[in-house]
Formats: sequence, C-alpha cells, structure tokens
Amino acid sequence: MRKLTYFIACSIDGFIGDPSGDASAMLAFIDEEYLAFLKGEYPETLPTHGRRALGLEGLENKGFDTIIQGRRSYDLALKEGITSPYAHLREYVASRSLTESPDPNVEIVGDDLVAKVRELKAEDGDLGIYLCGGSQIAGELIDEIDELVIKTYPIVYGTGMPMFGSGLAVTEFTFDGVRTFGNGVVVRTYSRKR
Repeated sequence: MRKLTYFIACSIDGFIGDPSGDASAMLAFIDEEYLAFLKGEYPETLPTHGRRALGLEGLENKGFDTIIQGRRSYDLALKEGITSPYAHLREYVASRSLTESPDPNVEIVGDDLVAKVRELKAEDGDLGIYLCGGSQIAGELIDEIDELVIKTYPIVYGTGMPMFGSGLAVTEFTFDGVRTFGNGVVVRTYSRKR
C-alpha cells in the first residue's frame, strides 16, 4: 500500500498562506542549507520550472511519483502560464469547477477524490503520493493521510488558510522526527497512528 504524505509549508500559527492562499512570504527562507535539504530528501517536491531554473532537472524522485493538489494551488502555476507544474510526476488536480485539463499531463478529479486516492494508494510501487495542498482537499482527505511533513517557517500570518479546511476531526499522529535549519525553518515528520 502506497502512502499519502501531506508535505506542506506553514507559518508558526499553522496557516499555509494568507486568506487568498498566497504563501510567497515563505520563499524568503529558501537559502543554500535549506535548498540542499530539499534537493537531498524531497527533490520531487520542487516544481519542474524551479528545478529547471536551478539546473536540477536530472534529480531522481526519491519519495513520490504522484502529486495531488487543489485548484487554488494549481491556479498559482496557471497564472504564470505553467500548465504542468510538476511534469516529473503524475499530476492530479482536485476541482469541481475545472472540467477540462489544460495539459495532457494533468488529470482533473472532479468527483469522489477519496475514491481516487484509495485507488492510487492501492497501486503497486515503492514511491508514494504527495499531497501538495490545498486546505480544503487536506480536510477532505484527512482520513487517508498516512504521513505529515510540516515545514514551519518563522513567520506569523495572524489569519489565513489553515492546514486543514475541515470541521473538528481529532486525528492522532506519532512524532517521527524534527530537523532545524539556520534560517529558522523547522521540519517535523509524523506518521498516522492507526
């Protein structure tokens, strides 16, 4: 069974972006040490256009071969004219309003996202599924999430888009480890307690 990992950036107060979902304030913390960590541990989480700009196109996927993201997350790339932001992965976008994909590499999941995730998790393979974001789909998929990798940046939004856009759902995870960086970023990893 493949794992679904919610690999997410957030502020100290638990927001993954401002109220509109913009998380660009976190980009200021990507320094040499932190980028080396991402390249070494989670290279597939770097968008294809970012990998290209950094000369990292040849990086092999280490943990994921598939990505699921929400419409708002996908729209950030579309606004830049990028229709396949993670071309090095199989891409799925959860959207009830986007009915046709603007790119042959991107499949739109309009209905029953949970069923699609269960189908992907049941596939054979050593690599997992990267849940990139959206607050709403993370809330919808909370029962399917097997691992959390939370990159906490040393900023406070005060208000914004929460990590999980759902009602009360007490869900327990087991702490697996933490990494700290000189730029103030803390990366915590948790496994689903089943």
